[in-house]
Amino acid sequence: MKGQWKTLFQLFWTFFKISPVTFGGGFAMIPLIEKEVVVKRKWLKSEEVTDVFALSQSVPGAVAINSATFIGHRIAGMKGAAAAMIGVSLPTFLIVLLLGILYFFIQDNPKIEAAFISIRVSIVAIIAFAAIKIGKTAIVDRSTFCILIVGIPVLFFVQPVLAILAGAIAGIVTISIKRKLGYEVKMDRKDRRKEENDFEPFMGAGI
Repeated sequence: MKGQWKTLFQLFWTFFKISPVTFGGGFAMIPLIEKEVVVKRKWLKSEEVTDVFALSQSVPGAVAINSATFIGHRIAGMKGAAAAMIGVSLPTFLIVLLLGILYFFIQDNPKIEAAFISIRVSIVAIIAFAAIKIGKTAIVDRSTFCILIVGIPVLFFVQPVLAILAGAIAGIVTISIKRKLGYEVKMDRKDRRKEENDFEPFMGAGI
């Protein structure tokens, strides 16, 4: 029981720390979540975090709250989901409440306006970095790369949810065709690394 409460507190505190510094929404959280959950805590693998973010975008609600809830549930069930959700929501609630009170006093301050201009530019860099990190785990072969190339322009014309559903259908169809044709299906980059390691003895790596 003590260990469970420790895990719940760690979940709460992890997302409580992440939430206040993730300007730009849920996508800006990706590098920080990966660092805390995958690298530091070793609760989940990078591929699992990528799956969580894909799932979080396909359901209604804020990506940040959805992601925290899914990750918390993966780690510690319903209690973990509640702890992570409260942790990621509480700082934002308090900050918005405070800003709402102070808004009329700081809205015309040139230093505040200059700070937010820089913050908006930084958000673009953070989201781009997050996209690269996800791409490293999501693109596993030529077919997934082609889906990415097609999906980028599609997003300019359709809703993101529809694009996700189209990607899911494209993945199902692509894998079905590959299996019927007898091609090996790689589900993640681990399959590729394993395949490369199998050839190492023949390439002199084992000598």
